[in-house]
Amino acid sequence: MKSYLQAFDLWDLVENNTDPTPLPENPTLAQIKIHNEERAKKYKAKTCIESSVSETIFIKIMACENAKEAWDLLKEEYEGNDQTRFMQILNLKREFEIKKMKESENVKDYCTRLVSLANKIRLLGEEFLDKRIVEKIFVSLPEKFEPKISSLEVHANFSQITVTELIDALQAVEQRRAIRQEGTIEGALLAAKSFTKKKFPQCGICKRFNHEEKNCWHKGKPQCFNCKKFGHLLKDCRFKNEEANLAQEEESLFEVWREVLQEDQKQRLVRSASTIGEKCTKIVSWREVL
Repeated sequence: MKSYLQAFDLWDLVENNTDPTPLPENPTLAQIKIHNEERAKKYKAKTCIESSVSETIFIKIMACENAKEAWDLLKEEYEGNDQTRFMQILNLKREFEIKKMKESENVKDYCTRLVSLANKIRLLGEEFLDKRIVEKIFVSLPEKFEPKISSLEVHANFSQITVTELIDALQAVEQRRAIRQEGTIEGALLAAKSFTKKKFPQCGICKRFNHEEKNCWHKGKPQCFNCKKFGHLLKDCRFKNEEANLAQEEESLFEVWREVLQEDQKQRLVRSASTIGEKCTKIVSWREVL
């Protein structure tokens, strides 16, 4: 917000509430123009502040007469007095000093946390040099970055290295380490897989290749003759019970279907007999007529 007001040459009005230059008794057109522009700047500065805050905050500053009054009210509301600001700065510095990089954290995320704390301290009006951030990064990194830190201490100008340069150098180390670890893990997995297949012959019990027959987990356990699995007998096989239930269901369905067919055949015979009876009756009736 301060930068925005400075860009429009309005910050002096917010800081000092400077009044426009008074007009002389017989002002010229140029003097009147300058006077009006200075008066407009005061309202413009207040408008910039009002339009940059939410409706809730606007209600708090809407009664302010000028930009300085509105700015001081907001500063008191969100920064507090000198004592409050001092305690906030102290807490942020303490948090900055105890920060440590986690093993699962990457360099970028850790440095972002440090820079964020430093910016919060600066916003409260306290000077905080980038050199302190660089020093903090150097002393708080995990042991895996020790070779790179030692190299930078020897070959780089420690007093002139920037936060960005240090982060870039550490990220390069991190990326190379990740590439090497990825290749190492893939090679280890392939080697382990190949070693497992070549070391053991096929187990005569469970037919697998990852152990010897004498160490087979299924050794000594009963084998079901129905499903060929270990750990239960034929009488306890759940697959057998499922097959029996399925066969019983099929038999029941067959019985129902047979009854339906028999009933259908009976109805057809009844209809056929009825039709034949009607035809015979008609023939007898015609003979009687003749």
